[in-house]
Amino acid sequence: MFPYSKTGYDIWFKIRPFFRTVLRIEFEGVENIPLDKGCILAANHRSNLDPFVLNTVSPRPILFMAKQELFGVPLLGWFIKKAGAIPVKRNKRDIASLKKAVELIKDGHCIGIFPEGARAKPGEFRKPQSGVGLLVSKTEAPVVPIRIEGTDIVYPVGSKIPKIGKSKIYVKVGKPLTVDSNMEYSRISEYIMEEIKRL
Repeated sequence: MFPYSKTGYDIWFKIRPFFRTVLRIEFEGVENIPLDKGCILAANHRSNLDPFVLNTVSPRPILFMAKQELFGVPLLGWFIKKAGAIPVKRNKRDIASLKKAVELIKDGHCIGIFPEGARAKPGEFRKPQSGVGLLVSKTEAPVVPIRIEGTDIVYPVGSKIPKIGKSKIYVKVGKPLTVDSNMEYSRISEYIMEEIKRL
């Protein structure tokens, strides 16, 4: 049983080239995303467009950890549930959501997470939270760093609709990282965030 709508993703994979063209998305390194095992995709975060963009370039479905408030938004809430998103209670350590993510990774799924926990200002990065470090430590799964640029121009904080065509969007996927799972969660998260910045 899939934790997402397989039919929905089958349709999505057929139509997503259209969105890549409209949003002017350029990408490289997607071959670094493992196809046959559970893994963690860790990306910087500057726009609500980021999860959508990553799912337009990934060779497999990404199940994102998303703030719980989004699940109550009409239509969007239904859509992200069908996409297999995991609700996360912000401003406190949500053990239940982390356990769910660990379970899905061990079952062979691809989990997407933004280590910063919230959107950063244009051109900046926030200090990472320890959640991604915990996932790496508990699963020892491959963690793939990803850097996204341009989404904060196309769909900045406070904007109601994307500004299509204002900027290209760039996605660079790095090679899976070798991480010492015995390190403290916070140190693992910091290491991953530094690798994202290097891309």
